[in-house]
Amino acid sequence: MKENISRRDALRATALLGATSLLSIDDARGAVSAPPKGKTPALSPANVAAIDAAMGKKGTYNEDQATHLIGLPRNDLKITIKGEPVPIAFGFGGWVAIKHTLDGKSAMLMSDTVLLQEEVNPLISAALANGLEIGAVHNHFFYEEPRIFYMHISGMGAPADLARKFAATLKNSKLFPANQPPAAAPAAAQSGNNAAPAAGPPTGKELFDLLALDAVVKYKGVVNGPTYKYTVGRDDLQALMMNTEMTAAIGLNSWAAFAGKQDNAHIAGDIAMLEHEVNPVIKALRAHNLEVVAVHNHMLGDTPRMMFLHYYGRGPATLLATGFRAALDQLGKGKPMRMDGMKH
Repeated sequence: MKENISRRDALRATALLGATSLLSIDDARGAVSAPPKGKTPALSPANVAAIDAAMGKKGTYNEDQATHLIGLPRNDLKITIKGEPVPIAFGFGGWVAIKHTLDGKSAMLMSDTVLLQEEVNPLISAALANGLEIGAVHNHFFYEEPRIFYMHISGMGAPADLARKFAATLKNSKLFPANQPPAAAPAAAQSGNNAAPAAGPPTGKELFDLLALDAVVKYKGVVNGPTYKYTVGRDDLQALMMNTEMTAAIGLNSWAAFAGKQDNAHIAGDIAMLEHEVNPVIKALRAHNLEVVAVHNHMLGDTPRMMFLHYYGRGPATLLATGFRAALDQLGKGKPMRMDGMKH
């Protein structure tokens, strides 16, 4: 190891060494960008059923990423941004996900919880009491009322045990599914059938020119009530945390959600970045008049270190989409920061 490497960098390289077999430190540096990907053992049907039973809500199992995800929307809240109402699906829906470690000997729980200010510390105490850990507490928005914070909770153990611990953490809060009011019924236009839709609020399909947005972003989004959302993983790299592969379904993704309408839209989202990508992404967003809202971590002990940037904008949807695409274009470019000679 070179003499001037810092203690933090040595620890980071050592973590990578453990995650990528018997590599030298210099080999580990090179392996950050595109190491071979592992194969996560699947959750069994019994695992999935136990997770759903503990949470009292049926989730969605992603077979490709071997991850079970349950949404935790805050349907009890009414949110405005700069005084204008925005839907919960715009960025005020939390989630919890569980998947096995690469060796299948344990599992990881990761979550993102949507909280009022006064709810943050009671939930911290409940999580710690149930053997879970806090990875981050931060904002995702400016200008929202009421003020909203986001807390990332994680834990390791057997899938069913993790779900029970998380359910016990939430049971006295508004986040627990049984304590939530039902979401507004979706309009019939979302059903995908050929019948004439019943009267109801317009969905993202009617509010936005989906083909035009897809052409700009170069991905296909998903309609969720009155919003349209893109979720883009980091398939160019392998990120590990506690020997668990962090993929899009467990929170390692960039996203953009659109609310409003095509000619007068809101955009909000998140960009998942390596450290050396942070400032190029910031420059791309600002060049397209999108506001940088926060730059922070979501995970602890991840290798390589991942950063997340939240942004917001207002204007014609196609122009907003161009800014999101410009940020995505900065990912996977350039070289990681060298550890040599950096002192802290």
